[in-house]
Amino acid sequence: MSSFISAGTPPSDTAEQAIENNGFWPDIQPSAFRERHRLDSTITSARIESALQAGMATVNRVLRHWQQAKVDAGYATMDSLPIPVWQAPEVFRGLYLRAVFSTAHASLVEHYADFDATNSGRERGEQLANPADSYRRDAAWAISEIEGRPHSTVELI
Repeated sequence: MSSFISAGTPPSDTAEQAIENNGFWPDIQPSAFRERHRLDSTITSARIESALQAGMATVNRVLRHWQQAKVDAGYATMDSLPIPVWQAPEVFRGLYLRAVFSTAHASLVEHYADFDATNSGRERGEQLANPADSYRRDAAWAISEIEGRPHSTVELI
């Protein structure tokens, strides 16, 4: 009788450089993304960087008007924003990182679905659509929190 016991995949030991942001929002640390989203070395540093750059571009685009209003009000960076009394310190940083990380992770989940072109790969892709949607929802909610909007908009059809 034989059995296979997986020892797991080691964490990435590659020193990944911070991804420079636009000056208002914080730079993005790939190692923080890997740690928070439990992503090991099976995902290459190049793929992590690409997903984070795309996630950052998406979130920055969505928040561009909000950011410009804050800059026009005299707040040059996210760190200079006043924190609402009901919120914890670093709330904007945490929400921004959640939005970027969730957007990047959704992209990774979707792109790893194409790893296997067989029928099992297609079925796996269908199973992964829901987690990708969950990450996109998390990102949308974080952006709504930053902007001070409710998490959903309801309209009569």
